[in-house]
Amino acid sequence: MTSNNHNYYNKILRPYASENRKQMTKAEACLWKYALRAKQMGYTFNSQRPVLNYIADFMCKELKLIIEVDGGIHSMEEVAKNDIIRQQHLELVGFKVIRFKNEEVLKEINKVREHILSTIHSLKEKE
Repeated sequence: MTSNNHNYYNKILRPYASENRKQMTKAEACLWKYALRAKQMGYTFNSQRPVLNYIADFMCKELKLIIEVDGGIHSMEEVAKNDIIRQQHLELVGFKVIRFKNEEVLKEINKVREHILSTIHSLKEKE
């Protein structure tokens, strides 16, 4: 793992991240296309970014913002516990993590966009 200068990039996970990018879920693809790709939020987001020992669904390095899109499996107790641990580790090193359920992204993309924009605004105010 590399230093803080590279936002805890984990090059060992690069092949897995690449595979995840090729197999995005419908909700991830929707969020990428309608909100995060091509600086639509005013910032560059990377999809499937290796960070610490995890692969973040989407990450803005500049803001240290991670966006996770959770499918139905995330409602299972063990997966939910792991999500909490993962989020705590990421927040401990300075990342802000926000989560959306697949259904939110697929059915309420405008609300999701507004939430992301609100979070970005909040993070910019803290600078």
